[in-house]
Amino acid sequence: MDTQNLKTFLLLSKIKNFTQTAEQQFVAQSTVTNRIMELEKELGKKLFLRERNNLSLTKDGELFLEYAKRIVELEETAIHEFNTQNAFRAALRVGTANTVYECHLYEPIRSFFINHPDVSIKVTIDHSFTLIQMLQDQIIDLAFTYVPVNKKYFKCSSFRTDELVLVTHPKNQKYANGISKEQLVSTDYLYCNFALQDVGIYIRELFPKHHHFRFEIDKSTTLLQYLLNGIGFSFLPKSLINHHIENGQLIMIPLLDFDTPKINSYILQKENVGNTSVIEDFIESISHLDY
Repeated sequence: MDTQNLKTFLLLSKIKNFTQTAEQQFVAQSTVTNRIMELEKELGKKLFLRERNNLSLTKDGELFLEYAKRIVELEETAIHEFNTQNAFRAALRVGTANTVYECHLYEPIRSFFINHPDVSIKVTIDHSFTLIQMLQDQIIDLAFTYVPVNKKYFKCSSFRTDELVLVTHPKNQKYANGISKEQLVSTDYLYCNFALQDVGIYIRELFPKHHHFRFEIDKSTTLLQYLLNGIGFSFLPKSLINHHIENGQLIMIPLLDFDTPKINSYILQKENVGNTSVIEDFIESISHLDY
């Protein structure tokens, strides 16, 4: 299967426009059309529905989309590994959820990079379930996620446990002495489902079933800037905002009639994936750092 055709399929499925896809790939529009036709012929399935000015994936196209992504990723990983072998003693491919990285992994990775000049390091930041699939496909060597895995050939270890705290800017003094569950609903709450686990469900269920949040964002580290600028309230891992609390940029709001669950993160490995000695050295180096 020609990966160039797959890359064209992936781009077209995102842009949904033949002309713009051709422009981004610096090819003629007829080339894009031919690549899609070749792919459909090879699969024996129709991948796109063309209706007037509307282009959409068929059910077969939607099903094939994830496989196409994985095939392209595997090819790119293989090329990267072959090139790495000639330049470095070993490689380390780390996948991590964004908030886990910001809270716990920057310093360990920085330290490992400095202390192991003969090891190349590739860090991929993505959602937990995507990282699990990448580990399954051997695109990464280990994953730091909010989702535990109990599957054959996988090793799952506890990594960190964080407190979930409600924070806001010091100028927002209305609930400085505490807030009830009922009062929380009336705040300008900045919503971010940063943890794809029970914690994310818990936060959502603090609000009415069809509650419409005025502000939503998918990265807690990006949300943080709004809080620092004096906008709204939000639940965040304490380790993410500790230094902002200590220097007076944010304050924690006590909870009067409800508690929050702990945020658990995990280290996932898969048997016979990656350089075992390098992975073990990295995990051991993390355990030696103070938090």
